[in-house]
Amino acid sequence: MIVCVCKSVSDRTIRSSIADGVDSFDELQFELGVASCCGKCEESVRDVMLQSGVCASRCGVGIELHPQAVPLTFYERKAA
Repeated sequence: MIVCVCKSVSDRTIRSSIADGVDSFDELQFELGVASCCGKCEESVRDVMLQSGVCASRCGVGIELHPQAVPLTFYERKAA
């Protein structure tokens, strides 16, 4: 099923990225572009991550961040 309509990203694509080693929401957002346009898919993306077992420590489900705190992480882009 399509999770991110703006970028046409399916749950299979997200699971495939997780299987390839992506283990945080920020990495998924960088690699696939999910939740970077309208943002409506963020909860669904996090749900797919939770179902895949990677949310316990890194995707932020159930964690309330301070509204002023903005985590900044840089990732190296993979060659296609």
